[in-house]
Amino acid sequence: MGILRSPAFLAAVAITVIVAVYFAFVAEFAVAFLRADELDAKIMGGALLVLPTVGVWYLVHEWRLGITVQRMANELDRDGALPVHDGETTAAGRLTDEAAERVFEAARLEVEARPEQWEAWFAVSHAYDANRDRSMARKSMQRAAQLYRAQRRAAR
Repeated sequence: MGILRSPAFLAAVAITVIVAVYFAFVAEFAVAFLRADELDAKIMGGALLVLPTVGVWYLVHEWRLGITVQRMANELDRDGALPVHDGETTAAGRLTDEAAERVFEAARLEVEARPEQWEAWFAVSHAYDANRDRSMARKSMQRAAQLYRAQRRAAR
């Protein structure tokens, strides 16, 4: 299934459109307040512009990260190097705590050995996810994306 037809991608596009429409309405109200004669209205209009500005920045940041992660995954898949977590699983299909810890330890050692390689950070991110540590998984994936972008810039 192509990325443009995947349910996750379509959901992301739908949410982005909904949020963009919301930001457009808020920005429209902000401009109306800014055009008013009263100082209080102008202050409120300026304050209302903060939400769409921050929101647009956040949407661009998240889409950029998502596109980069997809490129990394495609490259790893093409090379047959996507992280695969083997080990004992629960009835729900998740790795057991012991198996997830072994996967994480192996990925952590790989990052320590190759801290400037995005592939190692990508793998440790998935290992954090297997250990249900979503915050660290996200931070690790962001680090992988930074390294990936830097590598691509250097290759140009």
